[in-house]
Amino acid sequence: MRKTLLRKTLLLKTLLRFGLLAGLLGGSGLPAAAADLQAGEARVTPIFDHPLPTVPGKSLRGVLVEYGPGGSSPAHRHAASAFITATVIEGAIRSRVNDGPERVYRAGESFVEQPGDHHAVSANASATERSRLLAVFVVDTEDRALTVPDRP
Repeated sequence: MRKTLLRKTLLLKTLLRFGLLAGLLGGSGLPAAAADLQAGEARVTPIFDHPLPTVPGKSLRGVLVEYGPGGSSPAHRHAASAFITATVIEGAIRSRVNDGPERVYRAGESFVEQPGDHHAVSANASATERSRLLAVFVVDTEDRALTVPDRP
């Protein structure tokens, strides 16, 4: 009985965290929504930055990436220490990592980038609708530049 209660409590806490995160990302606590982006534009906004107390020298950083219709980011790499999971929170994103196939991810779907990966394609899959993704980095705390474009 105690184990069941503990599992239910952990599940409730997890659901509340995700619910609160979804509310935050959809609410007015964020910078202006991607709707104000023009066709072809992109915006990257740091959302959080927290040192990991149980992993000295590592931090957890969240970045909101927003694309206007047809918007994209140039090909890039991330900090050499960065492990990234990206979740599409609105619309659809075209992505290609390393020599893998180009793929479309829709709201609720995620992909991962390993340290050293090359992100060759990152773009809104729609020419008429906006899209947004939340990228969460586990990175060396001293790494300040999270993204390095192929061409400066």
